[in-house]
Amino acid sequence: MDGNREKTIIKTSIIGILANILLASFKAAVGLASHSIAIVMDAVNNLSDAMSSLITIIGTRLGNKKPDRKHPLGHGRIEYLSAMVIAGLVLYAGITALVESIKKIIDPQTPDYSTVSLIIVASAVLVKIFLGRYVKRVGEKVNSDALINSGKDASFDAVLSLSTLVAAIIFVFWNISLEAWLGAIISLFIIKAGIDMMRETISEILGERVDADLAKAIRKTVLSFPEVSGAYDLIVHNYGPSRQVGSIHIEVPDHMTAAQIDKLGRAITEKIYMEQGVIMTGISVYSRNTEDEEITKMRREITEFVLSDPDVIEIHGFYVDKILKEIQFDIIINFDVKGREEKYQKICEEVQKMYPDYEIRSVLDIDMAD
Repeated sequence: MDGNREKTIIKTSIIGILANILLASFKAAVGLASHSIAIVMDAVNNLSDAMSSLITIIGTRLGNKKPDRKHPLGHGRIEYLSAMVIAGLVLYAGITALVESIKKIIDPQTPDYSTVSLIIVASAVLVKIFLGRYVKRVGEKVNSDALINSGKDASFDAVLSLSTLVAAIIFVFWNISLEAWLGAIISLFIIKAGIDMMRETISEILGERVDADLAKAIRKTVLSFPEVSGAYDLIVHNYGPSRQVGSIHIEVPDHMTAAQIDKLGRAITEKIYMEQGVIMTGISVYSRNTEDEEITKMRREITEFVLSDPDVIEIHGFYVDKILKEIQFDIIINFDVKGREEKYQKICEEVQKMYPDYEIRSVLDIDMAD
């Protein structure tokens, strides 16, 4: 799978490199011949796109290096760094375009457009539109942020080239020069796009919430085993677009033996990897009381009380030890609630009043996944 993914990314990037070098050559010739700084800057921008594709290839090759002693989970996160470099190039291109546009507003030059030059620029717009859509679609298919960013960059370039073409047509027919002003406006959009790309990539490097669809799929897989009555505390760490490592808590009957739990854990791990492609490095256990009607009643009463608070998302890990006189459970309270700790303490105090003979041993858990 990784080999096919790498080949697809490299093939798409090579197409991008060749297309951008060809476009840059034509635009540079047209820009110099017509004395259009906007078209020349557009050509330079195409060269930066070719560099983006080259960075994507390098990042993909490095990211697919085999795990070693220092990096036992592989080098996949390098792809995120390459995506950040591409975002930086987009940002740089936008700033450069803005600076040049401002210069041209201050010191305008009269361009000299020919029919051939306009046809070439129009053709470049179409090529960039198709190239951007193609690269972005492939990037989404193989889960490559670098390709997705390159595709977005190509789409922005198409808009930039289109603005140059519109300005040229307006100048040819009405002798009004809007080239610099349009360039300045478009460059602001490109700068914003570069900042957004960088923000998204940094967010992924920091570690984002588990994708909702993936979380639901993993829970569904876990709950497909009849011995499991609950699946909680799912965590998935991303070590690259094609390598995810996770852990989860499962709730099982209190009469299961260690051997039975071990066999169950191995079966769950294998099934999750086969169906969701996530390597489960840890499956922890919550024991569920199954043979005491009084405890069943306690569980129901406490669960109903805790969930009656609209800010509580979930209560899990419930277990009662009658010998030690302990009631254990975890509570998840919405991240957006102010004073989560205070609300949690108040809930625990109320549960303590409900069962004063027991010690309440609870945890304010984290809302890690949907």
